[in-house]
Amino acid sequence: MPLSPADVEAAAARTAGLVRPVTVLPTDSPRRWFAAEFLQHTGTFKARGAVNLLAAHQEAGTLPGAGVVIASGGNAGLACAWAAERLAVPATVFVPGTAPAVKVAGLHRLGARVVQVGTEYAHAAEAAAEHVATTGALASHAYDDPLVAAGAGTLLQEVLTCTPGGVDTVVVAVGGGGLLAGLATVAAQHGVRVVAVEPEGSCAFSAALAAGAPVDVAVSSVAADSLGARRVTQLALDAAARADVVPVLVSDDAVVAARRRLWQEHRLAVEHAAATAQAALDEGLYTPDDEERVVTVLCGANTDPSDLVVAGPAVSR
Repeated sequence: MPLSPADVEAAAARTAGLVRPVTVLPTDSPRRWFAAEFLQHTGTFKARGAVNLLAAHQEAGTLPGAGVVIASGGNAGLACAWAAERLAVPATVFVPGTAPAVKVAGLHRLGARVVQVGTEYAHAAEAAAEHVATTGALASHAYDDPLVAAGAGTLLQEVLTCTPGGVDTVVVAVGGGGLLAGLATVAAQHGVRVVAVEPEGSCAFSAALAAGAPVDVAVSSVAADSLGARRVTQLALDAAARADVVPVLVSDDAVVAARRRLWQEHRLAVEHAAATAQAALDEGLYTPDDEERVVTVLCGANTDPSDLVVAGPAVSR
């Protein structure tokens, strides 16, 4: 079933007091703000969907004793492990043997049981599916789940209540579509435009729009660690069909430049996925009207900031 505003309202009630309310920061331009969701628990918006998923199953009495399992060495795995710790739920996270040691260590710190298997995400996903079949654990997905998408949608609810003067447009990066599905559902209810930004080398949403259905795409982008979904969800397509969604593609060079500019001009250290959204504005690929009130979602900060400080003058426009 399509995601509804009532689903997001229910998610907001479940996650209240568990997730950090978003901070909206003014920029140097009038009627422009940043939604600083990179300050969220575990560094990304994904904490919202992860905790909503587990809380909803606890509420319904459908959470198995074996707990929750997810295949991910990235942001979704960290969010799942964090939510499980907060709600006292056993969590097992399958990651490839090549997963970065820092992320594996983070999963351990959050109390998850970590199983490293194979060399690719597909190997971890296959092992996780076998674990679910054997133990009856709840399978969590990084983005293709209505409860996960509804949790993500609470972000825009908060943005609408705390942005001075209201919001006309929200600019957001798109990977698998969980965040887009949630935001577009809320945006349609309130007449807010959504600018959905993807790297040129990771464009599952744009490809699905062109095909009229989710299709597989090749992925090669500097932001692929977060936006590297090969297929967007049907949830995202359905939500986008009911909202005013403007798709935008940006180059990897633009993403890298936007990330560096966010640091140099605003002292915001974010991951490439977050910079993808801002790149659409920096490059003039979406040009707001003079009176248009625009919020850019900076969705995550799980990044190595060491490459943000470079010799030479700051980049400016």
